[in-house]
Amino acid sequence: MADLFDSDTAQPDRPEPKRPLADRLRPKSLAQVIGQEQVLGAEAPLGVMLASGSLSSLIFWGPPGVGKTTIARLLADETDLHFVQISAIFSGVADLKKVFEAAKIRRQNGRGTLLFVDEVHRFNKAQQDGFLPHMEDGTILLVGATTENPSFELNAALLSRSQVLVLERLSLVDLELMTQRAEQELGRALPLDADARDALQEMADGDGRSLLNLIEQVSAWKVDKPLNRDALATRLMRRAAKFDKSGDEHYNLISALHKSIRGSDPDAALYWLGRMLEGGEDPRFLARRLTMMSTEDIGLADPQANTVCLNAWQTYERLGSPEGELALANAAVYLALAPKSNAVYVGIKAARRLAKQTGSAPPPKHIMNAPTKLMAEQGYGDGYAYDHDADDGFSGQNYFPDGVKHPLLYQPVERGFERELKRRVDYFAKLRAQRNS
Repeated sequence: MADLFDSDTAQPDRPEPKRPLADRLRPKSLAQVIGQEQVLGAEAPLGVMLASGSLSSLIFWGPPGVGKTTIARLLADETDLHFVQISAIFSGVADLKKVFEAAKIRRQNGRGTLLFVDEVHRFNKAQQDGFLPHMEDGTILLVGATTENPSFELNAALLSRSQVLVLERLSLVDLELMTQRAEQELGRALPLDADARDALQEMADGDGRSLLNLIEQVSAWKVDKPLNRDALATRLMRRAAKFDKSGDEHYNLISALHKSIRGSDPDAALYWLGRMLEGGEDPRFLARRLTMMSTEDIGLADPQANTVCLNAWQTYERLGSPEGELALANAAVYLALAPKSNAVYVGIKAARRLAKQTGSAPPPKHIMNAPTKLMAEQGYGDGYAYDHDADDGFSGQNYFPDGVKHPLLYQPVERGFERELKRRVDYFAKLRAQRNS
């Protein structure tokens, strides 16, 4: 009687399972790889290495589904190296020792080893250090793959022995070419109209593997006529955009939002704000950063900008999501269209540098109070001019430590409200020069 532990080998007539489309379309040579011309082209790093016959250890940095594993495997074929693949997720010290021992034996027999390590950033410092002697003596040629920034995730020693190559998400042109190859392999066109075809490729979000998996699903559908975009969206869930609230993408997108606002582009500001909200970013983090932008990039060119951001922050706290997010969008657009000035930002940095240089230099005695008889005898407060008693309410006295030449730290720009502030700065500078002449 059959049970759960019967072996399938007892049924020799059973057909072999069909290979997934992504596996059937895996390139057989580097020339068949779609995209990544920036590393594979004739004048690009890998193209030059292969032409010269001197391949070095590599770190492939890029998002999922852009060809990291495929390129590594093809590099081994191109250089006649034995290909070994491990994943840092499932491998430990014992597994690495076995790989290194086998590579040593293989080397003694006259053949090198290309060791491909997927998710290499998941190895700890000690494990990463373990690769170094085997890389240095030529036992292995390491090709690591990571979706995280190698500068933060990999040891400096490992990075110094490798070349980091950045693989980019596939463009829509690349994905269309991949779709055409898939249709040739399947022997039929996808049951989609042109707009739905574009939507399918957008759903893949630059991930070739994801696209082929979607194509495999769509090609199995039995439909009477090509589906449109809406029908496709009903049948398939859109892939969530890549966003890691604690990783590189978090900082990349907030940088994009900040620079869009600084560059006075409200459309780009709304786009990046929307990307972060859709990715699950904490709206309070966005409120805090928008408020910071109002002080750094708008400053006194529009003093109201800071108030707008604080009000938006408070509005979000009262309404929550999603209604309160509109207040953040209002603030982002206001900041993008506000006149820009970093004069105060530059001024306070200059002031702090000057403060470090002057150390503990005391204020001049004439602007210090003399609450005790001893302090009065020491000359504290002597010669202080009460500004309200002076012409124009301005005495022109020195307020910097003795021996410190009056610096020009705040230099307002000719934009927004700072145009008026510049007029006042110039006016008082002229008066000061007259009173002290």
